[in-house]
Amino acid sequence: MATAPLPASPPVQQTLSRVVADDVPALAAGAAIFGTGGGGAVYTAQRIVERALLQHGPVELIGVDELTEDDAVIMMSGIGAPTVGIEMLSSSAQAETLLRESEQVAGRRITALMPAEIGGSNGVSPIGWAARLGVKILDADGMGRAFPEATMISPNVAGVPCDFSIQCDVVGNVTIRKTIDLAWLERHARAGAVASGGICLGAHYLLTAETAPGAVIPGTVSRATRVGHALLSSPDPVSAMADELGASVLVTGKITDVARRTEGGFVRGSVTIAGTGDDRGRLQRIELQNENLVVLEDGEVLVTVPDLVTIVDAETGHAISTEMLRFGQRVSVLAWACDPLWRTERGLQLAGPRAFGYDLPYVPFERKSSR
Repeated sequence: MATAPLPASPPVQQTLSRVVADDVPALAAGAAIFGTGGGGAVYTAQRIVERALLQHGPVELIGVDELTEDDAVIMMSGIGAPTVGIEMLSSSAQAETLLRESEQVAGRRITALMPAEIGGSNGVSPIGWAARLGVKILDADGMGRAFPEATMISPNVAGVPCDFSIQCDVVGNVTIRKTIDLAWLERHARAGAVASGGICLGAHYLLTAETAPGAVIPGTVSRATRVGHALLSSPDPVSAMADELGASVLVTGKITDVARRTEGGFVRGSVTIAGTGDDRGRLQRIELQNENLVVLEDGEVLVTVPDLVTIVDAETGHAISTEMLRFGQRVSVLAWACDPLWRTERGLQLAGPRAFGYDLPYVPFERKSSR
């Protein structure tokens, strides 16, 4: 489905030309921030990717404008409930199977992988897969954050069709799908993930030098790495990240309630934070469905999806994914604006608050001055 021309994205600051093992801690820390609570916890992915890079060498990172007519890019990611991913590790054979099957269906060699989402483990793991498979990584992703559903991906906003998708579970079952649209892909892929124990790997959206520009969020691997470096190198990591992201700190306080359940491949629920220090007396509730989606305080909606909300440790600045939220944690809540693509009519239709079942209007969030 074609859409109106998209607004221009901010200038891309590509600072990396390759990813080496020493870059992975910063990339993982930044990807966790962009996960907005979802995408899977990054610790295990970080260790696996570091090992892959040490064994197989650095991975070449290329910009969208560097793609040639010989390049073909496939998105690759985990699918399912992040809570399950903590206990059920993937197999190295899954990525190999996905690449082989993708090349067979596409009828051409795949030269690069791209994270479907830069958020969480899905923003980190493709680096390790690329190292093992001997392909490049495109410095871009399909969301600029994490989203839970197959429809919520930038090529779908831009009107680029998804010709096929491939799913592989840890025991070797492979499913190739050619669905009529991404809504049907979501239904089938989610059912497949549940049948596979709650999580599996998938590949879809063959992109080229012709179709990728304007259909992906550019520069996000580099940007996540910069955010991670700000977190890891600053004595005040929360403020440093807020400056790097152009984010506001909504509240700093203590988690007083967590209501969470896992069903159908999703983590659903809410978390309540009572302000401390300068924020004493304030109470915020964050609604979540794998990711943090809506922030409310005193009956007022402060932020809604597709703008980004991340809960971080108030002292260390490290992101806390939804499956790791616990009573008593001292946290800060960061919020910042999404990529302009998601603020288009089509982007809001796919990933605005009503797409998640919230009867709320979308009001663009902009950074507020420090209190």
